[in-house]
Amino acid sequence: MSLVAVLIANAARPAITDAVLAAARSVLATEHQPHMLHGEIAAELLVPGAPAAAAALTARLRAALAGEPIDIAVLPADRHRRKRLLLADMDSTMIEQECLDELADTIGLKAQVSAITERAMRGDIAFEPALRERVALLRDVSAGVIDALIRDRLTLTPGGRTLVRTMRAHGARTCLVSGGFTLFTGPIADMLGFHEHHANRLGLRDGRLTGSVEEPVVGRREKRATLIDLRTRLGLDAGETLAVGDGANDLDMLGEAGLGVAFRAKPGVAAAARVRIEHGDLTALLHLQGFAASDFVI
Repeated sequence: MSLVAVLIANAARPAITDAVLAAARSVLATEHQPHMLHGEIAAELLVPGAPAAAAALTARLRAALAGEPIDIAVLPADRHRRKRLLLADMDSTMIEQECLDELADTIGLKAQVSAITERAMRGDIAFEPALRERVALLRDVSAGVIDALIRDRLTLTPGGRTLVRTMRAHGARTCLVSGGFTLFTGPIADMLGFHEHHANRLGLRDGRLTGSVEEPVVGRREKRATLIDLRTRLGLDAGETLAVGDGANDLDMLGEAGLGVAFRAKPGVAAAARVRIEHGDLTALLHLQGFAASDFVI
């Protein structure tokens, strides 16, 4: 059995040098030559070993390369390495903002709402009551401001469109699943090219927010359930699935996926996830699957 060690840097700060690769080969005790996936931005090394050794090897490699701006993961080099289902969180994952925080900013409540968001994403408070508390503060806000927010204030996370397009081109199903709201996920899913999206629904009356959330609330359990439902519908093995997110409400989904990735996540989430990306952009998820830059669909 074999493992593959993947080293990923950010395109703005290439760091996979010959010295880094030599150090990695020494730590991993592998005779295999590195396979360059993208210049000095991503590389992989084949490592003899069983899946049970992956976590320990990842820790050793991180320790040896501490201080380098490089993400590291040791994964099974098996037939399910390229995934057939992608589930992705939206806020602070596929986009760089938190939608509710930006919506609250239109009425001068961003600081108050952002504080609640931060606590919920760290896992300090339960997601569902935190969601209801934030939405209640937005009562009477015009739904018409949302289109302008999406157009003028929300930015796509670098690499996200390439991630979705490349996986679709290679036959994967893609789903944006969010504890946010369909008024945002619909347009964002279209911009990024997702097949489908699942999120909460804001209560509306006469074009204004009622301050309520329609049932059922999409939270931690529902994200995991969405993954299981799609996996079952598509007839996939657990190992053929990929999930990415940054907050505590993503943890069950990340744990259920064959490859669960914490992307620039809160500390507790990063510590709990099997794989974390802190330096690379979202194309790192393609490199984790063995895609080279030449395979990307831009």
